Amino acid sequence: MPPVDDIQRYLVGAWRLMTGKRDGLALLDISADGFWNSFFAIVVALPPLIVGWVGSANELGDDPAATASRFSYLLRLAIVDLGAWVLPLAALAVAAPIAGIRDRFVHYVVAINWASVILAWLLLPVALLRLVVASTSSIFVLASIALFALSMVLTWRLTNTVIARGPAMGSAVFAGMFMASIIVLLVLESIFGIYGSG
Repeated sequence: MPPVDDIQRYLVGAWRLMTGKRDGLALLDISADGFWNSFFAIVVALPPLIVGWVGSANELGDDPAATASRFSYLLRLAIVDLGAWVLPLAALAVAAPIAGIRDRFVHYVVAINWASVILAWLLLPVALLRLVVASTSSIFVLASIALFALSMVLTWRLTNTVIARGPAMGSAVFAGMFMASIIVLLVLESIFGIYGSG
């Protein structure tokens, strides 16, 4: 796990990239060690992710059978979400040379991993809201849509800034990674028997 000061610097760098500032790359560690250390971002993102998983698991109900399966359901949610985080990056490793962005692959992975921490914490209010209101309530739906849209804009800006091949290539990478994440999410949800988890 990187030192706290380094993590703080990486998060500042990722945020600057999300706001379209290329100098954010200078705050990231894009060495081989920095590449692998960027996956510790998952650990930093765990608290808000866990809140979201608990909110989903709570919707199973309060009967004894649901209570007994809640922990299993929460673990399956964790596997699905973490798979949707990591597996598209593995797919990008294969696609990057074909797309002509091999030299930007490490930059992108390091940046998106640390940016995902910011996004996880950004979505924490929605996860907390889900603990007290139903996921079908209008306030939850509106808050979810608003924060999801914001997260997409920030991720698109980061992708364009890091890929640095113009808006067309940046948008293509963004769209490809978004679709890959959705496909992985749906496949893993099907495999693990999770439907409509939000």
